[in-house]
This record gives sequence, C-alpha cells and structure tokens, in this order.
Amino acid sequence: MAFLQPDGYFSRVSRIDVKHDLVERGLNTVLIDIDNTLRSRVDGRVPAEERAWLERCANAGVRVCLLSNNFHTNVYELAETLELPIVAKALKPLPHGYLRALRTMGASARETVVVGDQLFTDIVGAKALGLRSYMVAPLGDLDLPYMAALRYVERAIVGEAPA
Repeated sequence: MAFLQPDGYFSRVSRIDVKHDLVERGLNTVLIDIDNTLRSRVDGRVPAEERAWLERCANAGVRVCLLSNNFHTNVYELAETLELPIVAKALKPLPHGYLRALRTMGASARETVVVGDQLFTDIVGAKALGLRSYMVAPLGDLDLPYMAALRYVERAIVGEAPA
C-alpha cells in the first residue's frame, strides 16, 4: 500500500512550505502537474497563491518544471508565461515523461519531488521511479469525466486533504 501513499498530502500547492517541505528535506527540484494542481480546470488560471509559491521556490533556489499529460498548446503558453521549463505529453504514470523532466532539469531522483493532484498518474508514476511525491487536492471540481470514479478511490486510499 506504500506504493499508493504520497510522501505528503496538502490542500493545495501553496500549502507546501518551501523551506520546511522542500529545502530542509534536500529537495531542490519540483516536477509539478498543471491541470487542477497548479491551475484550475474551472477557469484555466493559476491562482495568486500558487504564483507566489513559485516565486518563493525561485527565491529559495528550488527549480520547478511543469510535467503534464496535456497535449494542448495552452500548456506551452502557460510555461512561457510562467517562464518555466515544460515536459508535456508525458503519459504519466509511464516513466518516460518523468525521466525527460529529470534530464531537462539536470536533477537526480534524490533531490526531486513530484507534485500532483492525481494518485494514479502523478503519485504512482513518481513512486515507480523512486521519486518523492506530494499530492494536493484538486484546485477545482471540474474534471475529466473518468476522474469522478478515480477521485472516490483516491479519497478511500489517502483520505481527505488537510486544510
């Protein structure tokens, strides 16, 4: 069951304490999912709190790479706007996208954490490669149709997100 347990569970990305949860744990690279993790599927925006978190990461020397299964051009536009590297079409939980992101960032598994809102893609893929993982509650209620059933299973396994 440890394979299905994230190393941390947060109500949203901005609740991950950059100093305590990243820097003090030797994590200087974050591979982060986009949809419903960093930006809401409801309005397509990155909330101000998440933008501020990205800035705190940069100020602390923590590098961030977007890692998304999304195939649409808007993820590349978002990466450009946020001035972050991106690995799209990642096909998570398969290893290829994670490995490409690690190469892009010049990072090792030891210093990297994956942050995402989906247990069966983001977290399982990270665990399969020995990467640490932080799960966040989805930013919005709007999801892809198949996710409704999976969200129910996720809650049964990891519980409700902390405040």
